[in-house]
Amino acid sequence: MGRKWANIVAKKTAKDGANSRIYAKFGIEIYAAAKSGEPDPHANQKLRFVIERAKTYNVPKHIIDRAIDKAKGAGDEQYQELRYEGFGPNGSMVIVDALTNNVNRTASDVRAAFGKNGGNMGVSGAVAYMFDNTALFSFAGEDADDILEYLMEQDLDVRDVVEEDGQVVVYGEPSDFNALQDALKAKGITEFTMAEMQMIPQNEVTLTGDDLEKFEKMIDVLEDLEDVQQVFHNVEE
Repeated sequence: MGRKWANIVAKKTAKDGANSRIYAKFGIEIYAAAKSGEPDPHANQKLRFVIERAKTYNVPKHIIDRAIDKAKGAGDEQYQELRYEGFGPNGSMVIVDALTNNVNRTASDVRAAFGKNGGNMGVSGAVAYMFDNTALFSFAGEDADDILEYLMEQDLDVRDVVEEDGQVVVYGEPSDFNALQDALKAKGITEFTMAEMQMIPQNEVTLTGDDLEKFEKMIDVLEDLEDVQQVFHNVEE
């Protein structure tokens, strides 16, 4: 199923170590989602999705609540969702999702991160067509065949349900994210290792030596940018 779940979760685990930075980014994302509609996750699916995702990164409740309270109050910062696409060494492709209150700053920072680390930023649509937008859930303690049968009984289409490294991994349609999560919770699954929307590459490339070193530096710089929320790529890890 494209990029293996193990690669995705390894990247997520590495991010977990940078708690303060991750928490700050989620605070902004939750605030922006709450401002985009009702500041109530029951009435705002976008907000609900961000909160559920934040929980898998162990974002403390007080940070979530503070961001929602800010959106309810006098906060008037306006954020835009932006997507940048580009190339790294030797056929590697990168998608950068950002949330910003200063488009010029973000575009300049992302372009510099590509250009100074062996890559170059492309036009919109340059690489996204080589990735599949996917709702992805993973959790322990269940049987993949049982989960697949259960989800089919709920009339939910899933792309795949597999077992990897002791986890059941569900790949679904992006539009079914909330329905899939509700169905899994109804089955008694409350702890998710991952509950994400992922851009999964249709094909992966392997980098070695200087190419790999340059690529990893480029990804690190991109992920460290204040406005960048997620980075996806097609390099096998």
